[in-house]
Amino acid sequence: MLSKQLELTNEQTSPLLRIMWVQNQNEPHRRHFENNICAFHIGNGLILSVAHNLKAEAKIFKSIDQSLFAEAILPYLNSVQAQLFETCFPLDVTTNKRYWSSNNPNDYQHVIEILRGIHFDTRWITLTEKQMAKPHLIIQFKNPLFYNDEALTGHFTSANSFPEPGIGRHTFLVEVELAEAFYSEDIALYKIVNTPDEVIQAIPSIAVDFTVLNDNQERFYCLQSSPTSEIGKLLNKASIEGFTDHFSYFQDRIGGNYTMEGLRYLIKGYFRFGSSGAPYVCFDAESQTFKVNAVQSEACPIQLSIDNKRDGNFQYVNAIASPLSIIQDKLAQYL
Repeated sequence: MLSKQLELTNEQTSPLLRIMWVQNQNEPHRRHFENNICAFHIGNGLILSVAHNLKAEAKIFKSIDQSLFAEAILPYLNSVQAQLFETCFPLDVTTNKRYWSSNNPNDYQHVIEILRGIHFDTRWITLTEKQMAKPHLIIQFKNPLFYNDEALTGHFTSANSFPEPGIGRHTFLVEVELAEAFYSEDIALYKIVNTPDEVIQAIPSIAVDFTVLNDNQERFYCLQSSPTSEIGKLLNKASIEGFTDHFSYFQDRIGGNYTMEGLRYLIKGYFRFGSSGAPYVCFDAESQTFKVNAVQSEACPIQLSIDNKRDGNFQYVNAIASPLSIIQDKLAQYL
């Protein structure tokens, strides 16, 4: 089993990925990444993660089409606010877009307050719908080849592949689109798009196990980003402490609060902030492979607390995970 465990953390064989939203993706000198979330490939270009980050607010954006600005923002500004936006988001006539250009932190905060005041929707799901940002898989290697294959690497250009000397990695961007969000279950399904099939098939995947596991699992692990960086990968033991018929509110001031509810595992084990979307995997003795059984959803209120603050407190003792059984019927149509 050890070789299979190490495969899960190796950059060439791990199904663990991450999704980030990219603004100005076709303009490398203006490209901007945000909203990092764990994700994993279950085969044929289908990617699973959590859903709650879709309705989180970006609060601000890096660029906006002039037509959208004129329609959805400018009519709601007074003269002083309009001048601030003209200064902070000058129009580039070659692209007909306005780009953030201020280095003044006060301007940044003022623009956030104005956007909030005029109820401009900056949730990531909305920025995606308005094509102001697009989700991409961030796939990184120590060498400049995509999964050590020159032919596959040839499908990428400087627009979606570039070196990052500061971290000693070469980054490839693979576009995905939201196929369906299951908000109550806190699971989101994405599909790789605008990508050759041979590239999709080269990305390692993990089979799905829809079993509801009991609480005596000995080969149950969380596959997540390494403790100090999203670049590395960590496979650590986890244990199912119990089960809950879950109910919690997700605060959404624009679309309205919604509930996350249904069957969940209560998990005990290490998980880092930013691990939402990470897969919980179990070893299947019959097939001698690991299969994904659940998705890391949220921190559990039963937690290690230091002065009731997050700062300096990087480990919650308990987590809540969504078993994939709760979306089995919904996922079947895609599988």
